[in-house]
Amino acid sequence: MYTTRISVIDSHTAGEPTRVVLSGGPPLRSASLADRVEEFRSEYDRFRSAVVNEPRGSDAVVGALLCEPFDPTCATGVIFFNNVGYLGMCGHGTIGVAATLAHLGRIAPGSHRFETPVGVVTVELHPNGEVSFDSVASYRLAKGVEVELEGSRTVRGDVAWGGNWFFITEDAPCPVEFSHVEQLTDYAWQLRRALPAQGITGSGGAEIDHIEVSPPTGRNFVLCPGRSYDRSPCGTGTSAKLACLYADGKLAAGQLFRQPGILGTVFEGSVSIRDGQIFPRIRGRAYVNSEAQLILDDADPFVWGIRG
Repeated sequence: MYTTRISVIDSHTAGEPTRVVLSGGPPLRSASLADRVEEFRSEYDRFRSAVVNEPRGSDAVVGALLCEPFDPTCATGVIFFNNVGYLGMCGHGTIGVAATLAHLGRIAPGSHRFETPVGVVTVELHPNGEVSFDSVASYRLAKGVEVELEGSRTVRGDVAWGGNWFFITEDAPCPVEFSHVEQLTDYAWQLRRALPAQGITGSGGAEIDHIEVSPPTGRNFVLCPGRSYDRSPCGTGTSAKLACLYADGKLAAGQLFRQPGILGTVFEGSVSIRDGQIFPRIRGRAYVNSEAQLILDDADPFVWGIRG
């Protein structure tokens, strides 16, 4: 028998939880973050499940494994994962990692660089505890894409990249309010399943694994890959939406945009244009709420989490 302990710090960003793994993680040997993700996926995927799935976690928890950056100018490397797999980037998680490192005294107010599998993200820790991050280059791949749902309903939306692939639609089946979470979840899940069935993908055939229901005004609703809704306004989703707004001429460079999420919490965003590319900047706040040690006991039948 054996017992393994994993040191973690939990936080939430605008309501969405992040669990940062400080120690006890898998011994990833690959150099680049992208290669480490593949090593994580192929050799240590049960560790992912043990950290974020029940009985220790929940479908909403996003894990963040801290690791040595390949780029020496970065304060840390980070690999994000959730209940069903791995994320190229995570906006709320980036804010959560910054708040966690500040809580530990590892970073002070100012500018810092985090290395992620999809590129380096510049993070600013503000003196009041809020965090801004300059996301990866974001863009709209396709506008006005039509998706056919059961009941002869046609939904139109944009396919966009903001660090993850999104299908963003203004077409909501009901008011985008917390009281309608179940109906919104079912609707977004129908869209998620319909996209690959109808050959709708991101660049290079990439799976579109996030659905954003985002009317022109008011709150948005984002469904994440594991069928869990984002409690926050979603950092990568807001980045993708900002790219679409800029492409439509509805947002100028430097103009402030406020995006409320399903709980009413808000991310502030803007874009800058460099070399013809759109770079979103997102601002929000995370709160550390737990320091813990997860215990992996091989006598436990659910030591590696409850997986479907």
